[in-house]
Amino acid sequence: MKNNNNQIKFNVLSLFDGMSCGQIALNKMDIKINNYYASEIDKYAIAVTQKNYPNTIQLGNVCKIQAKDLSKIDLLLGGSPCQGFSFAGNGLNFNDPRSKLFFEYTRLLKETNPKWFLFENVIMKKEYRDVITKLIGVAPIIIDSALVSAQSRKRLYWTNILGIQQPRDKKLCLGDILENNVDKKYNITERFYKKNIGTLSYTKSRYNIRKLSQKAKTLTTGGHGISNSGSTNIWFSDNFIRIPTPLECERLQTVPEGYTNIGISDSKRYYMLGNGWTIDIITHILSFIKIQMEEINDRKQW
Repeated sequence: MKNNNNQIKFNVLSLFDGMSCGQIALNKMDIKINNYYASEIDKYAIAVTQKNYPNTIQLGNVCKIQAKDLSKIDLLLGGSPCQGFSFAGNGLNFNDPRSKLFFEYTRLLKETNPKWFLFENVIMKKEYRDVITKLIGVAPIIIDSALVSAQSRKRLYWTNILGIQQPRDKKLCLGDILENNVDKKYNITERFYKKNIGTLSYTKSRYNIRKLSQKAKTLTTGGHGISNSGSTNIWFSDNFIRIPTPLECERLQTVPEGYTNIGISDSKRYYMLGNGWTIDIITHILSFIKIQMEEINDRKQW
């Protein structure tokens, strides 16, 4: 971390970086970055990152990263693949090869010894959560993205950043994030509608239908569509239901509008948005770094 003309610049290592949600949050906070190292292997996520942040240093496979090859890291970020931990997954926990990548995070946490770290993951069984807590050394905070967005999304955040409080509830709902003049391709087809959608309440629940006054279901990587369990289907009236557009999913994740729109398919955009972080939650958490630094500076002046 360098201090030139009173401007602090961070060296950041982001593991499982995806489309670089951590970098969006840091940029939103106006925290200057000296080096942003990203570990990611998905070519579409990398393309989105490099389009928006061309100075990102892509390191590739997390298993091949060595701390000795990097500048001194000030902030370590990461959210290893969650499929093995999630209640929605197969319950494979630490035996799932994707979830074993968590141990690469703890390895690099030890090797880099950063001033601050943040690890995010899904709500999981207490026995799995306790293992993570023991290895990272701090207990998690539960924060629901519903407080800052129109999406219900409870997540666990392990961090050594001090003093974090729950964000203020912005009371957003689906009706607040909709775009105008949406292409008809996002509409539920009349044929499917007549065959499957009735007036019974269980039908609306079965197909994840949400009214404009409600929150969206948690975005997932599973895509969108009326028959897809990973979707939220927006109910406008008995005669009109549609899926959210990629832009609306960006709004649900509080990602800058058009951030993922680099000429890739909707399915790829849905995937990385479902895989990503809610930016305003990460911004909120990282804002307490600034508070800590201001308190330290105040004490030095005394």
